[in-house]
Amino acid sequence: MTPHAAPEILLRGALILDGSGAAPGTADVLLRDGVIAAVSGRLETPGARRLDSPGARRIEADGLALAPGFIDMHAHSDLAVLADGDHLAKTLQGVTTEVIGQDGLSYAPVTDETTTIIRQQIAGWNGEPAELDFAWRSVGEYLAEIDSRGAATHVAYLLPQGTIRMNVVGTENRAATADELARMREQVARGMAEGAFGLSSGLTYVPGMFAATDELVALCEVVAGHGGYYSPHQRSYGAGALAAYQEMVEIGARSGCPVHLTHATMNFPENRGRAGELLSLVDDAIARGVDITLDSYPYLPGSTTLSALLPSRAATGGVEATLERLTDADERARITHQVEVLGSDGCHGVPVDWTGIEIAGVRHDHLRDRVGRTIADLAATEHRPPADVFFDLLIQDRLGTSILQHVGDEENVRTVMRHARHMGGSDGILVGDKPHPRGAGTFARYLGHYVREQGVLSLAEAVVHLCARPAQRLGLRDRGTIAEGKVADLVLFDPETIADRATIDQPRLAPTGIHEVLSEGMPVVTEGVRTDARPGRALRGPAWRR
Repeated sequence: MTPHAAPEILLRGALILDGSGAAPGTADVLLRDGVIAAVSGRLETPGARRLDSPGARRIEADGLALAPGFIDMHAHSDLAVLADGDHLAKTLQGVTTEVIGQDGLSYAPVTDETTTIIRQQIAGWNGEPAELDFAWRSVGEYLAEIDSRGAATHVAYLLPQGTIRMNVVGTENRAATADELARMREQVARGMAEGAFGLSSGLTYVPGMFAATDELVALCEVVAGHGGYYSPHQRSYGAGALAAYQEMVEIGARSGCPVHLTHATMNFPENRGRAGELLSLVDDAIARGVDITLDSYPYLPGSTTLSALLPSRAATGGVEATLERLTDADERARITHQVEVLGSDGCHGVPVDWTGIEIAGVRHDHLRDRVGRTIADLAATEHRPPADVFFDLLIQDRLGTSILQHVGDEENVRTVMRHARHMGGSDGILVGDKPHPRGAGTFARYLGHYVREQGVLSLAEAVVHLCARPAQRLGLRDRGTIAEGKVADLVLFDPETIADRATIDQPRLAPTGIHEVLSEGMPVVTEGVRTDARPGRALRGPAWRR
């Protein structure tokens, strides 16, 4: 039973994509008390009996497909689920569950000191909604805050390794002491017990990137002991991508912790056409008994903060220390050489191409004229070196600038999404004037562009990738498939018209073809229009459920 007053609903004649991978068939589905109460036999079968319930709201679904609600395996909705009741970017594309706490940096567990640092450091990912007081400190308190407000989607939380390291070690580039490692392990154990699903890391971001392999193994041992998984943003997606993936495999093998390779891409010119090498590495590890899955987004550009391009040594000590370095002429010259010639660790070891760095969002309104322009374009207009534009924008926006980074390869995108352990994850940054369109379009783009138009996956296969397999990774046995007794997280869409409309220039356009979205049986979207329902909550991970 669900705590929501979910109406009784009868969906008649829907094309059922049940998440098993089997060919779809037409059936009636009855929802009662927030769960799937009954599924008729295939109506194509002679003599098949239809469902009926006189008091139910009837939805005539002839020609429409019914799938489990989509599960976004990599979301940056950590504050949106608290502050944005409509959450249109996700609800209108059929997402009913999101995995947050990504890339090693999020808002719990924190101390009085680190909550301020974190809010500044990842404002380019999540903004700083004025209506939030950020009073929580523990994972349990953060999840309780989500429950108390109600949310548009359900969320599963990952412990952020970089935040935990900041709590204990600070932002310095050094090894943790034995005592510090023990304290970090205690924070991981406590967070898992309070409901987290696993651990994320951001190994190109300060301070998570300063953790050595042995330290990560030690934390993942705790995660594995509590039934969770490790979701790493690894040390490189560029020049050192394959070595970085190999390190993640090693962590899984040594710790016994399942590994989920999030936004598993092979980006930058150095890696064009090399996705097969990544997947061979994954397959070899699976054959050796390492539990590995992966997700990706169906787009070429990436998205992050502008400050992420800095070398790590320039980003230590917090925001104020970083800004002070960027005003020093000698330091700017050294950073410029690292970023433009050597390739900084923050930019995956690849020299930056300023023509591909597009401003997506700014913290301060007086800089909004920069949005939608590349660093190279701004430099040409202002008759200044691109590095000076880069430094000055970081200073003026106090590191709050978000960017699109045009570095992807279409062959790699298609190759990764075909893999048998693949899932969908938007990596959608939702703030800024021109965020990446993947925040509003990922799931419709999979089903429209890559399924219907390109045939990269079949419709039934895609639903496994976007619904059933993510639920399995999260251990959500009551979701991700359509069967009697399962939670009624569902999306009804037209397979002939579903399409993403969000673009680089208009990134918040809602997709077409999504008719109904139900969360625990509550209509969140009806006839393509968002309702006022907020049935979402913080789901709890395996240790909490024991």
